Amino acid sequence: MPTRERAPLAVSSASALAGSAAGTAADSRCQALTGAADPNGPIFKEGAFRRDPFQPAPDGGELGASPVILSKARWLSERAQLLATATPIGLYLEAGAGLDDIAPDLPRFALIALNFPKFSDGRPFSTARLVREKFGFRGELRAVGHVLSDQIAFMRRVGFDAFEVSHAPTRHALSTGALAEVSLYYQPIGAAGETGRRTWLRAGAG
Repeated sequence: MPTRERAPLAVSSASALAGSAAGTAADSRCQALTGAADPNGPIFKEGAFRRDPFQPAPDGGELGASPVILSKARWLSERAQLLATATPIGLYLEAGAGLDDIAPDLPRFALIALNFPKFSDGRPFSTARLVREKFGFRGELRAVGHVLSDQIAFMRRVGFDAFEVSHAPTRHALSTGALAEVSLYYQPIGAAGETGRRTWLRAGAG
């Protein structure tokens, strides 16, 4: 092969090596934010219990470089400084917390943690739908607080993909794949107008 034809191949090889290195770095960052698999870890995500790389932020002071979860109040009070930091930040929201005042900032967060204060409080389900469907958040959406096995199928349906679980029977059900599946439901979810297997409930409306 003529020498002049080898240069593009060399460039292509260098590009491939650079792309591979970049991909490996991206995978490492993703793994770092996901947490290593650990059967005793507090977070269930991607089919396994994992260590939590995110720690609660202190009430004040420097955040450092490690991933942190902070309150909406702190985010709003220090927004300008926090937007300038490279620290991976998660946002913790209490049930019923509004989103409109932080909507433009949602893409900045590596995760959003929604607190379930008790089993009967359905507000975080509504917030999860807004986060995913209205505001298009694509990061980790974590359920924290009162997280039980009976809720998890419904949590997944509205966009949760990570769960902080301390309830022993729920941890066992997740570890063994023994969660009940829900295939029948009344309300559509998502922009595509998904209606599940009970479309007959709307048949009379037309």
